[in-house]
Amino acid sequence: MRGVYMSNEPRLEVNGLKTYITFENKKQAKAVDGVDFVIHKGETTALVGESGSGKSMTSMSIIRLIPEPSGKIIEGSIKLEGKDLLKLSDKQMEKVRGNEIGMIFQDPHSSLNPVFTVGMQIAEPLRKHKKMKKKEAYNKAVDLLVMAGLPDAAQIVNMYPHQLSGGMVQRVVIAIAMSCDPKLIIADEPTTALDVTIQSQILDLMKDLKDQTNSAVLMITHDLGVVSEAADKVMVMYGGQIVEKASVKELFCNPKHPYTIGLLASIPRIEDEKKRLESIQGTVPPSHAFPEGCRFAPRCKHAIEACTKTVPELIETNNDHEVRCILYRGEETKPRDNHEQRNTN
Repeated sequence: MRGVYMSNEPRLEVNGLKTYITFENKKQAKAVDGVDFVIHKGETTALVGESGSGKSMTSMSIIRLIPEPSGKIIEGSIKLEGKDLLKLSDKQMEKVRGNEIGMIFQDPHSSLNPVFTVGMQIAEPLRKHKKMKKKEAYNKAVDLLVMAGLPDAAQIVNMYPHQLSGGMVQRVVIAIAMSCDPKLIIADEPTTALDVTIQSQILDLMKDLKDQTNSAVLMITHDLGVVSEAADKVMVMYGGQIVEKASVKELFCNPKHPYTIGLLASIPRIEDEKKRLESIQGTVPPSHAFPEGCRFAPRCKHAIEACTKTVPELIETNNDHEVRCILYRGEETKPRDNHEQRNTN
């Protein structure tokens, strides 16, 4: 699934990101622990993993909306077209959210204010960031609703969120996210609350709008079916770390990390006659109690003694495929000495 305008120009660069949460008992949760990735202009990259793996905390770190004071980004950089968002003041960051970065949240209804009309909520970022007059912003809101696939936009613009179906509300949320032609769109489980037919329509809409604006997209999801349909590249997250990165085709055809293999084995297939799906035993450990060594080792069928003692690094093998697993040690095709090399190779 490759965007029409996808290029080698980096849009978002995340290096060595660590976001920790400190509890009242002084225990520290390593919610995001040394995450590196790059998303290029016109590219959709999916971040997948079970609940508790650190996906949403990664996205909230990017837009600097982690819960404070307990949550804190303690290390790393987040660069949007070379501008480090971690060095911006709170006021400067307000100008980035909704303007340079658009957000599509998991629950569309909670994203909208129930006491304001759809038109008012779409017009707000246009008036704030683009300095549009009220009438101009409302006209633009109608255009955005039409672009989002709502033909009765002239009527919908004056309606309230509770008057719309779930699919319509999600289209409104997408219209708001796209209103200022953002450089980056972060979509956190954008189709979870929708039925299958509407899911497909929303994914097609997001792809069409991304191609029109040449935005980069970070899609947070646990649904590998969505990944196969909507993404160009995929990153698998576990225990606050990226454990595998590859193109969608490469990952689905040649998964390497035991966790990824387990996730793919749990997907039902029409041609598969098995009565029971395979599952990964155990659960994701809490982020304040990760095991030593490989964080997946306690659940891994292939774990050896070294896995419980050695913290594995990301290894780049073939086809720009990276995996965090000592079973692939010795298959490196490129040096992995520092965060900068990880993002530029």
